[in-house]
Amino acid sequence: MHTMWKGSISFGLVNIPIKLHAATEDKDIKLRTLHEKCHAPIKYEKVCSVCGEEVKPEEIVKAYEYTKGKYVVLDEEDLEKLRKENEEKAVEIIDFVKIEEIDPIYFNRSYYMSPNEGGGKAYTLLRKALLESQKVGLAKIVIRSKEQLAVIRVYENTLVMETIHYPDEVRKAIDVPNVPSDDKVTKKELDTAILLIDQLTSKFEPEKYTDDYRTALLELIEAKRNGKETVTAAAKEAPNNVTDLMAALQASIDRTKPKKSAATKKKAAAKVKKQA
Repeated sequence: MHTMWKGSISFGLVNIPIKLHAATEDKDIKLRTLHEKCHAPIKYEKVCSVCGEEVKPEEIVKAYEYTKGKYVVLDEEDLEKLRKENEEKAVEIIDFVKIEEIDPIYFNRSYYMSPNEGGGKAYTLLRKALLESQKVGLAKIVIRSKEQLAVIRVYENTLVMETIHYPDEVRKAIDVPNVPSDDKVTKKELDTAILLIDQLTSKFEPEKYTDDYRTALLELIEAKRNGKETVTAAAKEAPNNVTDLMAALQASIDRTKPKKSAATKKKAAAKVKKQA
């Protein structure tokens, strides 16, 4: 499993060297966009919005737009220094809370934590302490240039770090439009709804849920492939150097031919007429 971050987690005087590994993966089917005419992939180029020139990677800088059309340019050296200073800090668990107190809307991404060299015993200690106390740890960590609030908990005998949103990143539910107020609902309607919920209630077994759309899309792709309903990008036409060269040579010859004077043209015409 690929290691995406190395560091340490501490609580009190206990320090645990750890590695982070992505706990989830995106299995969406990536579809390419092609030019309908020749079935070649479409390129998306970075172009300056003012001069229209294509911008090379080395010509790109990062900046913060503090007001419309005005920017503060940030040097890559300054950003890298800031990143390094924060990423090298030990991640300290600042609080322990009950996970039931955290609404699922706050959760973002999941990472498995494995002990790095010499961290096995401390890793086991934290895992057992979390299980016994039925608590989760809250910590701050910098991942990919972003400081994240994170929950550390136990999942199937493995420590998991769940990054969670800060409160100011969660939009207020009160701002959602057209949410009905306490409309009148009869007791009979409510009892019927609760009865239906009870009848549909079951134990959560994630294995029984599948991505039907992804399965159907894969089957469609496979059927088209087996039925030879495939396309190939048209080959890019190479310039015909022979033709181009001959045309250029002929044009050059024609351009450099000495122009006949009017008298010469008249004499030649008279000669042709005499021969006729």
